[in-house]
Amino acid sequence: MNLNILPGNSFPIGATLLKDPKGVNFSIYSKNATAIELLLFDEPDAAQPEQVILLDPKQHKTHHYWHIFIYGLKAGQIYAYRVYGPLEPEKGHRFDGTKVLLDPYARVVVGQEKYSREAATGYGDNCAYALKGVVVDPTTYDWEDDIPLNIPYAHTVIYEMHVGGFTRNPNSGVSPEKRGTFAGLIEKIPYLKELGITAVELLPVQQFDEQDVREPLINYWGYSPIAFFTPHHNYSSRKDIFGPMDEFRDMVKALHKAGIEVILDVVFNHTAEGNENGPTVSFRGLENSTYYILETDDSTYYSNYSGCGNTFNTNNPFVHRLIVDCLCYWVREMHVDGFRFDLASVMSRSMTGDPLEDPPVLWAIESDPVLAGAKIIAEAWDAAGLYQVGSFIGDRFAEWNGHYRDDVRQFVKSDPKIVDKLAARIMGSPDIYPQPDREPNHSINFITCHDGFTMNDLVSYNEKHNEANCEDNRDGANDNYSWNCGVEGLTNKQEIERLRLRQIKNLFAILFFSQGTPMILMGDEVRRTQLGNNNGYCQNNELSWFDWEQIDKQRDLLRFVKGIIHFTQELEMMRVDKVLATVGSGSPESSLPREKKEVDSNKVPNISWHGVRLGKPDWHLDSRTLAFSLKHPKSGEYFHIILNAYWKPLMFELPRLKKGESWYLIINTAFPSPKDFNDLDTATKVIGVRYRVEPRSAIVLMAKLN
Repeated sequence: MNLNILPGNSFPIGATLLKDPKGVNFSIYSKNATAIELLLFDEPDAAQPEQVILLDPKQHKTHHYWHIFIYGLKAGQIYAYRVYGPLEPEKGHRFDGTKVLLDPYARVVVGQEKYSREAATGYGDNCAYALKGVVVDPTTYDWEDDIPLNIPYAHTVIYEMHVGGFTRNPNSGVSPEKRGTFAGLIEKIPYLKELGITAVELLPVQQFDEQDVREPLINYWGYSPIAFFTPHHNYSSRKDIFGPMDEFRDMVKALHKAGIEVILDVVFNHTAEGNENGPTVSFRGLENSTYYILETDDSTYYSNYSGCGNTFNTNNPFVHRLIVDCLCYWVREMHVDGFRFDLASVMSRSMTGDPLEDPPVLWAIESDPVLAGAKIIAEAWDAAGLYQVGSFIGDRFAEWNGHYRDDVRQFVKSDPKIVDKLAARIMGSPDIYPQPDREPNHSINFITCHDGFTMNDLVSYNEKHNEANCEDNRDGANDNYSWNCGVEGLTNKQEIERLRLRQIKNLFAILFFSQGTPMILMGDEVRRTQLGNNNGYCQNNELSWFDWEQIDKQRDLLRFVKGIIHFTQELEMMRVDKVLATVGSGSPESSLPREKKEVDSNKVPNISWHGVRLGKPDWHLDSRTLAFSLKHPKSGEYFHIILNAYWKPLMFELPRLKKGESWYLIINTAFPSPKDFNDLDTATKVIGVRYRVEPRSAIVLMAKLN
């Protein structure tokens, strides 16, 4: 075909459909390329391009941006690039004109069915096996007046989930063509709504390389990104070119209608191109020394702060721009509500890998007006030892609280030297977040996540069992703070099973009565197991999938979890956006903010600490008990909570109440269902001034007028 070509513009970056004049403007960054070819394809599976257009640097290059405008091209046009330049790895240059490259700004990607990571790695032309981009028109989708939900952290319950694994199991009840897809998730929204979830945090849904794993396994989690602007092709049930994009938007719209936000787990710390032996798919062949942090003594090698072979050079100005453009795109065009940044501490490293006090890309995210209403959550550490929980930049970033996970696990398994730390976690971790104006709900409290044991396995295994990952059980964390309750793995011993169930309920009770934003892992509410595998990144099978038969098998636990979520979400006490005032005596120093102030306990929400005797908390190193009272004077809510991680029953004194009031039992994790949880209307009155608390159990009492 004859093409009418103009020089085009350096902006916007990517392939942009223009209405006047009608056509497509292409713009791509490469500083050191000597020549670039734009390839146009007629079909997604075309082995060779229909048109090859050589960009003249005199006409089609401005600064480091190569650009061209072509009249008449429409949405649906398939395209890619070949980029020529020096092949000098020791200087950081890895140009290879035999490789077909994907546009980093591509909104839709095709070619997955024939894609070959091996062809992108080896010598020679890989055109028939390369990924290609597609020109899109983002204005044609009907959002039906969809708007962001803007749910405050204080009203949020996060459900970390895997789009594929949620409905891929044949017992999901989802039709075969929709299993493991955005459409399949839509069908299960009533389950999420009934559970009480207000936000889903989706493991990576940006296009990733499923082949980035040793054969015969599959990269299941998705922490191997290759196209940051693109919904993952295999999460779409639709087979048309725009299916992934539109089906993702359908899912977002449907979740919003149900009052559920969408948070994306985004991976800007590395890409699927790996180390010096990895494939050339996009960034490496466009401008290797810009997109990656390279070793200073020999640029042949990649700095590996991600633990995945390379490190994305996030604070390079051009990469910085790509990241912010990408986030704004997902908010503006795809209507997502927020992001969780995987290994976010990588993004605080300089272009040479050194930690920065004021990393430009993170401040740009913090201050961008498009992102102002979005939730931004940091996993505030990286794989090279940079741990920033409590010290991450700015005041907008919430943080995954790794201390919360570890301390709650240790208390529930009856470890010593942990009670004072548990008290701090329950208060919103003021020892970690001492800033007076920091909202405690910016602490994302979790006990389990995709990375590690499920909650069932946390109480069923002492050791990891990752043999199925084909790495001789070397992968995955060794320190899990888990306890098998007496038998490793599956058992028919009913006393062991009862103890495990009680421990799970203890964990949920602490999680939902702690200040901070709770996050639970997909399937923990029905005891999903991975049979002791604590690193299921490559297990795209029933080991990782949600087992929908568990809903019936574990209906008692599911009832408990639903009850505690809905109950706590209605409490003013659990929506406090300031650290609770500590009243009374005996509070551990580690659980207090740095600035202690006299407070009127009759005016502000407050907490007081106890042990088996009122006002006498046991902070000794060998203590396994903690009791505390929560008061919210404005709402009148008054709770007394007892945590007994000791292996014997203990009698605890109860606070005296006003005349006409009594304590009512909301939760006793030692009781079988349905007595383990009751709301205030059905709760039983507690008689007496002391209460017997069974071994390894949690008690929640609420004051009520008789």
